[in-house]
Amino acid sequence: MQSHPLKIGTRGSPLALWQANEVRDCLVAAHGMDEGRIEVCTFKTSGDKIQDQSLSEFGGKGLFTLEIEQALASGEIALAVHSMKDMPTILPDGLEIACVLQREDVRDAFLSDKTSSLKGLPEGAIVGTSSLRRQAQVRRMRPDLKVVEFRGNVQTRLSKLSEGVADATLLAVAGLKRLGKEQHIAALIEPEEMLPAVAQGAICIEICSSDTATRELLKAIHHEETALCVAAERAFLRELDGSCRTPIAGLAELDGDILHFRGQILTPDGTISHETERKGPTGDGEEMGLDAARELLRLGGDDFFKALE
Repeated sequence: MQSHPLKIGTRGSPLALWQANEVRDCLVAAHGMDEGRIEVCTFKTSGDKIQDQSLSEFGGKGLFTLEIEQALASGEIALAVHSMKDMPTILPDGLEIACVLQREDVRDAFLSDKTSSLKGLPEGAIVGTSSLRRQAQVRRMRPDLKVVEFRGNVQTRLSKLSEGVADATLLAVAGLKRLGKEQHIAALIEPEEMLPAVAQGAICIEICSSDTATRELLKAIHHEETALCVAAERAFLRELDGSCRTPIAGLAELDGDILHFRGQILTPDGTISHETERKGPTGDGEEMGLDAARELLRLGGDDFFKALE
C-alpha cells in the first residue's frame, strides 16, 4: 500500500511510545500493512524539557505538541499521535485531528504506599501532582493536605512516590493500564468524586489537512462514539479558553443515543467550584458543551477567571 515508510511522530516517553505503537498495530490490522513500512519517530517536546517547574508558567498544553506539529507541517512525518488531553483546543493552521481511537478508562487513580484512599491520608500529608485540576480538586476535598508540584512521566512519578517525595499522587487510570502498572493503584476515583480532565483516556491522530490519503487510511480505525464525547468536552474547554493554567474538568458519556455531559471549574485553591450538566441527543454534543461553558462563565464571573491568569 505504501511505497515509502509511513512515519508516525510521537513524544519519547514509554506511554507516548505505547500509544504510537498502538496506532501502528491498528493500521496493520485494519489494512494488512507491512509493519516494517511504518516508522515511529520520537521528538523531545518543550514540555518534556521542562521538568522542575510548572508548565502553567511556560505556555500550557501546546508545549507537548509544538515540535511534533512542526515536523508534521514540514512533511517530516505523516501523522502525529497525542494524548488528546494534551491537545490545545485550537490547532495550527493546516493541521487537523483526523482520528480518535476508542477511549480507555476515564478515571483518576489514587496511588500511595501509606493508605488506600485520599480520605485516609493524615492531616498535613503531601500529595504530588502536576495537574492544576487535580491540585484544585484535592484542595477542595482535603484542604488540610499539602499539595506539591510533581512532574515527569509515569515511571518518574512512581519512583518519586517510592522515594517519599510525596505521600500520595494521582494519575490517569488509562496510562497505568496501558503501561501494565495497574498494580500501583490503591483506589479508583469515580467521576462523581473527581471529574476527569477533558479528553482523558483518549488518543488522537493529527495530520495535515491537505493529506487526503492519510485521512482515508485512518477512517478504518476511527472510533465515532469516542469522537462524539471528546468533541463535546473540547467545545466546553474551548469556550472557557482553558489550558494548563486553568482548573477545568469535563466528561461526556453516551447512553444509547443520549449524551450526558458534566463540567466543572475551580479556583486553584479549591475554595470555589461551579458545576453543571447537560443531557441530549448525541448530535447536540458540541452545543451542549458550549452551553455548559457559558453557564459556568456566568456563574464564575469576571473575577473568577481573572484569578486564574
